[in-house]
Amino acid sequence: MESRGRRGIYGQRYDNTLRHDGKKEYKIPFKTNITKGPNINWDAPGMQRIKIPHGRMTCKQLEEMAAIAEEYGDAILHITTRQDIQIHFIHIQDTPDVFRRLAAVGITSKEACGNSVRNVTGCPIAGICHTESFDISPHANVLTHFLLGHPDVQDFGRKFKIAFSGCADNPCGLTNMHDLGFIARTKEIDNKTVRGFSLYVGGGLGAVPHEAKLLKDFVSEDDMLQYTQATCRIFARYGEKKKRNKARVKFLVANLGIEEFRRLVEEELKVMPVDKQWAQYIEDMRNGSYSEEVINEPGGPFKPKTDDKEYAQWCKTNVYSQKQDGYVAVTIKLPLGDITSNQSRDLVDIVQKYVGDTMRTTVEQNILLRWVKTDDVENLYNDLKKINLADAGAGTILDIVSCPGTDTCKLGVSASRGLAAVLAKQLATKSFNLDQSVSDLKIKVSGCFNSCSMHHIADIGFYGVSRQQDDYVVPHFQMVLGGSMQKNAHSYGLAIASIPSKAIPQAVDRLTDFYAKERQGAETFKEFVERKGKPELKKLIDDLREIPAYAENPSYYVDWGDVREYSTGDKSIGECSGEVISLTGMGLKDADRKVFDAQVALDQQKIQEAAKLAYESMLTAARALIKDENQDISNDQNQVMKEFQERILSREMFLEQNANYFLTAFEEKEKALDAEQTHRRVEEAQLFIEEAYSFDIKRAQAKTSAAGV
Repeated sequence: MESRGRRGIYGQRYDNTLRHDGKKEYKIPFKTNITKGPNINWDAPGMQRIKIPHGRMTCKQLEEMAAIAEEYGDAILHITTRQDIQIHFIHIQDTPDVFRRLAAVGITSKEACGNSVRNVTGCPIAGICHTESFDISPHANVLTHFLLGHPDVQDFGRKFKIAFSGCADNPCGLTNMHDLGFIARTKEIDNKTVRGFSLYVGGGLGAVPHEAKLLKDFVSEDDMLQYTQATCRIFARYGEKKKRNKARVKFLVANLGIEEFRRLVEEELKVMPVDKQWAQYIEDMRNGSYSEEVINEPGGPFKPKTDDKEYAQWCKTNVYSQKQDGYVAVTIKLPLGDITSNQSRDLVDIVQKYVGDTMRTTVEQNILLRWVKTDDVENLYNDLKKINLADAGAGTILDIVSCPGTDTCKLGVSASRGLAAVLAKQLATKSFNLDQSVSDLKIKVSGCFNSCSMHHIADIGFYGVSRQQDDYVVPHFQMVLGGSMQKNAHSYGLAIASIPSKAIPQAVDRLTDFYAKERQGAETFKEFVERKGKPELKKLIDDLREIPAYAENPSYYVDWGDVREYSTGDKSIGECSGEVISLTGMGLKDADRKVFDAQVALDQQKIQEAAKLAYESMLTAARALIKDENQDISNDQNQVMKEFQERILSREMFLEQNANYFLTAFEEKEKALDAEQTHRRVEEAQLFIEEAYSFDIKRAQAKTSAAGV
């Protein structure tokens, strides 16, 4: 039987609240795993992920998914950063009915999760974009059909993500952060213009991001299927299978080197059996079998009226003039990526009225309507306003991307959706007065270090962590700076400081105001960060990192969108509350300083110094943890490693993936690293230190439990 993951079914996290399933009320168990071996908790709902290839969906499909969400879930469709749709609180016994209903409207959830080729994403303005080489929509569609259930993509150690972009310079498909990325281009061959792609491999975000490498400068559209298949075969054959945290293709490319990986792919192409489907798929594509859009007659010149301030602002941010005269594309901004079943049905009526069937989901968690006649824009806006889907600010700082965080994800540490909602509300109150440079910024929030919201490529990114204050655990976020979505996500940021969740809005205000005031010319935020330097920006928000005493401000000990004390029942022992800071705490703060110094050295192109400081920060953090049990631990590296393994790792409370970063750095401490490797080493050091903080909290909780406190 096919695993539930490969059918898009996930377990999810719950709070102790009552919900209603139409027949009876039931108590949702907290953090219940709906499948654990053969034992299935049939009363615990999960999440159903639905693949929407390159975001293209029809009205019938949206209508059916709305009905499914209402009948089996919580009546909300959630759009993900991979152009998928997720429905939460679905019972596993209902999923066969869900599958049949989805199939009836041409949708599959097959391989939406699991160690498979995930949803193939593509630029939502493909075909209407001014800067694209050509429309990549049919190519993304063809590759989706070709790979679905293909025997050569069934033996991966981990997931495999593919994206298509119509151009190289803009953030269309974000191909640099994908396992396999296609960037459209043309080439003159034998006096003919041939369509094809620059093919990139080995990108990925996750805990430690890798930038994709150029596999081949030009792959014609005739050859794209076999190149993809050969790449998948190499990944399946040589990729890691046992250690999940090392099983993505980015690690294989990094270990082999791009030259060797390229050689293996080229050799595979020579021996791989010829598949007649390659030519058939491409022929069908050229004949229009994978191009489904039907468009109306064009409108006149687009001249939005300016006497309605809200409408004018919406036109400015949510309306894109297509390269085809007489048409625009309209973005429907969905707060937190959510749209209700009722809104979905109303939207279907609007879509059919104005554009027929031409809509797509986006990686920014929105819905895009294409081929809107310019004459219809004002009426469309008024109709969207009636169903509360006419919020301005699409693609701006108001359009904050967030993962589910602690709402439903078991890995969530802090409330990413709660913070995103608060930031959006705060920024919306002054949206008309925002400097244009600030308005163009991107904010992305993840609930943990995994980059599900893509915080690494945001102008200002956040990921959830926690810190201990006396007897309490306090929700925090690491602030990430230095990322960029431009050039298909060409730059990844690094965390500069952990900030209490409740202080993040102030930090954003200070940072954006400083940027608006100090920006030079057309300087991008990334360029601004590089010019000013992270020490100056960190100093700007350093006072916000202080945690007030519980009696002084108890709100700091409650996460956004919650009414309960953070990590209720997870208090540490009270005997150390008289100390200002423990020896371990002092050591971890010293590790924080060192890893930040490593980042500064990296920014200054002092590569070897940065690598050395990153390693030393991990060594400092490990020694700090040991000090709780052996205050006389020496500074000898070998002794620290020995006691770290004996005292810390032996307890199985330290996440293996993060522990391995330190073990690897210890083994490679004399190795010279290049800039890219050093960037990853600094990221790994930050994650190791975060895990050290987490371990310190869990160890204190275990002592409390053992003491019966």
